[in-house]
Amino acid sequence: MNESALPRMNMYLSAIVIAVIGGVCAAESASTPTSKAEPLAVSTFHCLSVYWSPEQGGAGKQVSVKYRQSGQDRWRDGLSMRYNPVESPECKADYRGSIVNLNPGTLYEVALQLDGTEVQTVFKAATWKEEFPVASVVRGENRNSTLNVTQSGTPQGYVLYDGAGCTIDTENTEDLGIAVRASYVILRGFTIKNVREHGIRLFSGRHIVIEDCDISKWGSEDEKGWGKDYQAAVFSNQRDLRAVVIQRCKLHHPTWDTNSWAEKHGASTHPAGPQTVVFWESEGNHVIRYNECWSDPDHYFNDGMGAGYNGGYRGFPGADSDIYCNYVANCWDDGIEAEGGDQNVRIWNNYVEDVLIPIANAAASIGPLYVWRNVSGRSYSPPGSSWDMTHGPFLKMGYAGGEQWMTGHMYIFNNTVFQANDEGAGGLGGSSRVIKHCISRNNILHVRGSDSHSISTGKGFDNDFDYDLVSARYPQGQEQHGLSGKPTYAPGAGFDFETRLSSFQLAPQSPGYDQGTVIPNFCDIFTGSAPDIGAHEAGTGPMTFGVKARFVPPGEKAKETDSH
Repeated sequence: MNESALPRMNMYLSAIVIAVIGGVCAAESASTPTSKAEPLAVSTFHCLSVYWSPEQGGAGKQVSVKYRQSGQDRWRDGLSMRYNPVESPECKADYRGSIVNLNPGTLYEVALQLDGTEVQTVFKAATWKEEFPVASVVRGENRNSTLNVTQSGTPQGYVLYDGAGCTIDTENTEDLGIAVRASYVILRGFTIKNVREHGIRLFSGRHIVIEDCDISKWGSEDEKGWGKDYQAAVFSNQRDLRAVVIQRCKLHHPTWDTNSWAEKHGASTHPAGPQTVVFWESEGNHVIRYNECWSDPDHYFNDGMGAGYNGGYRGFPGADSDIYCNYVANCWDDGIEAEGGDQNVRIWNNYVEDVLIPIANAAASIGPLYVWRNVSGRSYSPPGSSWDMTHGPFLKMGYAGGEQWMTGHMYIFNNTVFQANDEGAGGLGGSSRVIKHCISRNNILHVRGSDSHSISTGKGFDNDFDYDLVSARYPQGQEQHGLSGKPTYAPGAGFDFETRLSSFQLAPQSPGYDQGTVIPNFCDIFTGSAPDIGAHEAGTGPMTFGVKARFVPPGEKAKETDSH
């Protein structure tokens, strides 16, 4: 590829608008595309979604991806994009993929080439800045009624609603703590409790930042002490919702409980009750990071965060969205329910425990979905559950309502299923769930001694499992370079609830130590002779989750300043 060729690129207008949230334009031109070969890009703080439908594209032809910071000489390899058109207006291009582990507020050059041809393009795109410009400030005060946010800002200057030291406690006389009908706003530092439905409800608007908030005691009773389904700390059912950032919030202890799979709630035993974040069928481009979502045994969540229809082309969290560095616990169903479209949805560096299924992905209808460097702890369901199991798989896989929705690609890299006292999650899809269009690499799939499978041997299609550390069965013909055995961790392994710090580094004598494979852009910076299998590379600092966490791309040095 000619590295000096930097033709001006036409980006579709909404991608430009999205990128401006951080104050840096994502492309050189802002016109609507007129050619099938024009690429699209959508930004977040640390990632770029890339879309391209080049002439001559088709099955068997991949698109190679290279990227570099603008002005630098060296190109780096990204993960190639596979051809996968999906018959839906929601599908943005025939080739879709993500570039990850980027620096915020930085301009990048991206080079795409259709393999086996001379079809290529080079364009520029920028990640979001982490500092949002503020044009005006509305000071919050203690109150016992709903705060209505109706004053919008602009891309050049947000309206900051400053709730530092402010408590909204309606004593269950109001449905909502904060009602938002505005765009380009920041809600910062509010404590919200004792509301009948949702802590914060987003009725309309885009480019909304919710940060440093503490939300508890939300929701109403449905029956028998169980809360109404999908009432949430942060809720929206607006399809045009886009570019919401939820960061450094504590979302905990709803007013009412959720039934387990062993208890009937209404006519069903499916868990139904409160959640922390609920977005129904939104446009997406959200970032949910550095949050703590937990409760107690008498006030469990249904899912930690989720909603949307599993069998649809949008789902939760919506296209071009990131979920990372969160602590999620205390759910009777899914910790993170990323189901539906999963079009350039990225989930990484989360710790999930005390749930049935840590991460749910049934089904990814458009894709790609990327799940990497997450760690799961304890998993369980009570005896008598209709699931007929005491715990769930690390990744749900499959789709209960029909395989026709399983059309998107999934990439599962460097995750750790941690077994403490033989109480951890299962592997990928349990023993028999259907898995399609999945590539796995470098995962520790250490399941309980009573489990028969690390990877489901149910009906599968277009899968490639390899370089994983497995302790139980996996599909025949897979894991050609995989390892069978159990990990041995370095001293001090585990998660500390008080500090939200953890270590899951392998001991030098453990299988998987220096035995992973290089994955462009996802796992290409490491110590030793090769990457380690699992979420935590040896020789790096502790993994951090929750409100004090800060994601630093591999190879970069952490700044002493906070993210805002």
